[in-house]
Formats: sequence, structure tokens, C-alpha cells
Amino acid sequence: MRNLDKMLGTLYGQAVGSAMAMPTTGWSRERILKEFPLPITDFMDGPLTNMRVKDYHRGQYTVGLQQALVVIQTLHATHWEYDQVQVAQHLLDWARRIKAYEKATLDETSKTALRLFAGDKDITRITQTAMDNGAVGRMPLIGALYTPAEKMALVEMVYQVSKITHETDVTIAGGGLIAGAVAAAVADYDWEQIIEFALVISELGESLGAPTYSARVKQRVRLGVHIAKQFKEQPTGFGRAIYELVGTGELVSESVAAALVIAYYTRDVKKCAVLCANIGGDTDMIGALATAICGAKNGWQSIPKDWCSLIDRQNPPQDLKGIGQQMLTFQSMRTSQQP
Repeated sequence: MRNLDKMLGTLYGQAVGSAMAMPTTGWSRERILKEFPLPITDFMDGPLTNMRVKDYHRGQYTVGLQQALVVIQTLHATHWEYDQVQVAQHLLDWARRIKAYEKATLDETSKTALRLFAGDKDITRITQTAMDNGAVGRMPLIGALYTPAEKMALVEMVYQVSKITHETDVTIAGGGLIAGAVAAAVADYDWEQIIEFALVISELGESLGAPTYSARVKQRVRLGVHIAKQFKEQPTGFGRAIYELVGTGELVSESVAAALVIAYYTRDVKKCAVLCANIGGDTDMIGALATAICGAKNGWQSIPKDWCSLIDRQNPPQDLKGIGQQMLTFQSMRTSQQP
């Protein structure tokens, strides 16, 4: 059921997951335990010892959601008609605005692809070899726009929004996995159905991308679901098993598969955000994706309101509630265009 509660659940879910896990991103589980002997259960500033996030403050979300918001607002401004040049230009403007080329915040694939785009050069040598998750952070909000019945249109939009910087089988598969999971969650599918629909969209997306030698996202998800059932009611053991067997690095086949399985395991925004903050690896991306799925399923009302207020205060350039309202116009416009 697409409504404002579901749109805001996706938006604030992604924001919460990203901001909660921001301090530990890029660190191993061992490093996290050394720096934080007690598990992280609340928002905090980026540690000075973590060069990727040392300039971030408590409650600030990172580049995955920032990119997603740029894409959604560009689509809204163009009346939901996709224009790759406009989207790419807005992403490039955003990257320059946040000084992405001087800092370690944005993935190298996106930096290079956007730089080549600005120079009007062929970017396919970058986009058609990428296997990292740099584009997948854009996908939870794309998934929230579509119903499961619109799966082919959803896959096409995932492909278009991803290929600006990432155009391989595994990156499109990963984007489809997350967008499909969110679309199913917004539609109130049960958790087993969410997994299955996400895999359907992932496989459709995989067929569109340039071939790579990456591990298959579908198989990593299947392994993760098996681990989730094996470690029921044992979150510490589950987290370690996902870290060691599925993987939590920046490769799509690791972090994106892990994110869906973590959402499936926790089924709750708060539990999901905390687990992601402590799991190790690309924690802010995993947190953003996993917690967005939980927020899409359970809605904005399920998220602690003090957490939402903190997100609003700490990220003032963006009005998430207003963007949620904009997202609702997507379906109404599509309906009005039908004969």
C-alpha cells in the first residue's frame, strides 16, 4: 500500500541506518570492538580515527542517501520523465558541492564516471567493469515508487539510474535486489515474499548488465537466508556468520546481499540499525539499505520519533517529509497519463 507512512518509512529508514552505522564504516569487526568495547546502540559523531567519516556529526547520513535524494528530486522536477543527462549532471553538481573529489566519501567508480561524463568522454570502460555498491544507495527510493505489478518498469528504472556510473550484471542485479525488496515491503508482502520478489527483480536486472566474474547475488542471498534461520534468536552469532560467509565489503555480491538478509533477520528499524552499526565492513551502506527495507515494511510510525527529529536537525538542507510527499505524486501522475 503506497502511502505517506510507507514513503517516509523508506526515507527515514535509510537515513537512520546510514547515520547509525556511519562511525564504523570501513572498519573490521575487530577494529570496531577495539574502538567501541560496548556495542553501538545510538548515534554518534564520526571518529577522528576514521578518515572516511571524521567530518560527519551525530545523526548525519552519508552519500548513499544523499545521491538517492538528488535522483528523486531530479525525477520530480522533470515530472518523472527520466533524463540521463539531467540526472548525471545533478549528481556531478552534488559531488562537486560536497567536495567528493577532495574527500574519501564517494566511491572511486562514481567519481571517475562522473568526471568522465563532465568531460564528455566514454564512460563505459568504468561503468561496464564496476562491481562495487556505489550506485545501489540510490535504489531504495526508486523501489518505493513502484508496485510489484510494475516489475518491468521498475527494472528499467533501476537500470537507467544505475548505469550512469555502474552498468554491470552484478551492479544492476544488486540495485534490483534492493529496489524489489522495498517495492514488496511497501506492498506489505510478508518477509518470505519480500525475499522472493527481490530475487526476481535482481535476476531481471542482472540480464541487462555487462557480464562480470562476480559471485552471484542470488546465491549469496540464499546462503544468508540459511544463516538467518540457523542463528534464529542469536544476533551476535548471526552477525559474525554474515560477516565471515556472505561478506560485508563494498562489493555488491557481499554488502548488498548482506543488507537484504539483515533486514529479513531483524524485521525492525531499530534492531536493524544497531546490528548494522556493529557488523563491520561497509556498515553505512549496509545500514542504509537494510534499514530502508525495514522502514518500507513497517512504516514511519514504527521509527522512534526522537531519531527522526535528530535526522531532520542534523541534515537541514533536505526536507524528508516534503520529499515523501513528492514521491506520492509519482503514481498519481502515472495514473493520470493512462488512457
